[in-house]
Amino acid sequence: MSTEHVLDRRPAGHARARIRESASKVPEVTIYFWIVKVLTTGMGETASDLLARVLGPIPAVGLGGLAFVAALVLQFAVRRYVAWIYWTAIVMVSVFGTMAADVLHVGLGVPYTLSTPLFLVALAAVFALWYASERTLSIHTVRTRRRECFYWAAVLATFALGTAAGDLTASIGLGYLGSVVLFAVAICVPAVAHRGGLLGAVAAFWTAYVITRPLGASLADWMALPTGRGGLGWGLGPVTLSWTVAIVAFVAFLAVSRRDSRTAL
Repeated sequence: MSTEHVLDRRPAGHARARIRESASKVPEVTIYFWIVKVLTTGMGETASDLLARVLGPIPAVGLGGLAFVAALVLQFAVRRYVAWIYWTAIVMVSVFGTMAADVLHVGLGVPYTLSTPLFLVALAAVFALWYASERTLSIHTVRTRRRECFYWAAVLATFALGTAAGDLTASIGLGYLGSVVLFAVAICVPAVAHRGGLLGAVAAFWTAYVITRPLGASLADWMALPTGRGGLGWGLGPVTLSWTVAIVAFVAFLAVSRRDSRTAL
């Protein structure tokens, strides 16, 4: 009797269990992934500033923290990638990651020249622990609870690092538009290096992932902030709303089309 025939006769419950164990908890990396990622970074930047202005810094951080925890609890509760749940968690990481970086700078007076390397060390520590435990940093292997914990710790660290780095470049003379240009060029580097065989796929992905944060945040800041501060003066509210609408539209498209999903068999 062939192996295929034996497998075909396994109980349905066993087959479903195998699918659940191998189902990915993160989306496929496509052009849509990078578009939505940049949108969430910009929206998180302006939404964080808007909440702090409307509610006050302490209530805003408290509300952002609660929403962040709730979104992650929902993400951990599902057994496979669900577009709206995953991207809701990313949005809340973006908002809360921005708040974490801002609390260090505004609340505790830590300069960006210090907080940026601190967050870089934190990210390196997460990667070191992740690799020591799992022997891989590939997002395609995020199919267990432990790897998912490492993944979201890395995501949070990248958002905090990107926020601090973007604010650092804006504050040392580049301004927000200059920062947009800088990070737009920088994000091409890992892509070109990977195509040229100089950088592995995993390293290229995480390098680009970090850079999307200051890229999106600098772009949103440039659009929202007053002209006196080097921005276009469109306002935090309108920019936050327009970027949110764009995120909802893209995520709805992905949920229906499943362009960023792959069923593991």
